[in-house]
Amino acid sequence: MPILTLTTDIGQRDYLVGAIKGQFLSVDPSFLINDITHYLSQTNFPQAAYICSNAFKYYPPGSLHLVIVNFFEAAPKQLLVAQYRQQVIICPDNGILTMITGEIPKELMAIPVKGQKTLLELTQLVADSIIPGTGGKPLSFKGAVAKPIVERYPLKPTIGPDWMEGQILFIDSFENVVINITKADFEQHGRGRKFKIYFRRDEAFDTISTNYTDVPGTEKLAWFNSAGYLELSLRNGNMAGLFGFQVFNEQLQQNRANVENKWFYQSIRVMFD
Repeated sequence: MPILTLTTDIGQRDYLVGAIKGQFLSVDPSFLINDITHYLSQTNFPQAAYICSNAFKYYPPGSLHLVIVNFFEAAPKQLLVAQYRQQVIICPDNGILTMITGEIPKELMAIPVKGQKTLLELTQLVADSIIPGTGGKPLSFKGAVAKPIVERYPLKPTIGPDWMEGQILFIDSFENVVINITKADFEQHGRGRKFKIYFRRDEAFDTISTNYTDVPGTEKLAWFNSAGYLELSLRNGNMAGLFGFQVFNEQLQQNRANVENKWFYQSIRVMFD
């Protein structure tokens, strides 16, 4: 049975998610449809990429992943279907694909879009392009060679000889703060040196915890989460709300002079001894 996941920015307060599921079940009633989230930010592509990339990799090979985020940033000319690490990603041509994959996938095709379309007309194009698998063969898609695509790439931490500066990538529903510094980045650059992770000008972590049980009931901790990213948390509390953290905003970065009082709370600096 083919697996389809839905990751969108459309919420779940109306009929749209149910209608999209119906479109795909009409093509193949055996589809197993899973919801990853329907509450992506329309404009925060790094956050969307963080959620998608870390969810998709746990699905069986050949799973389909429909990503609906900011479909109408510009009039769609093509929808993308990419084979990447044994997964199939279907998304608008607005840069979200390369944000998720970090590269242009080698196996890439397009579903052409002609004229103005509503969201359900676009998802129907995707459903109609599916060729169900027969005789044990996986399903495939009807489409065309992709034209040059929009490319956007994930934020990377800034690195100096004795420091790293990462940006706040994601704040979860518990207000834990995820930084775009991976465990591999941290270990490669730190080389076993002592460190301090500054989250306020006068407050820092100097240890990495394994999980929440490493600290008392209302204590702060820094740890690497299940996705391998540096996370700052407050056990039984709200780290972001208490300390005024905000998800990194590129527009504010470009206009840094006007946000000096908030800048520290969108970036985290690690100093190595």
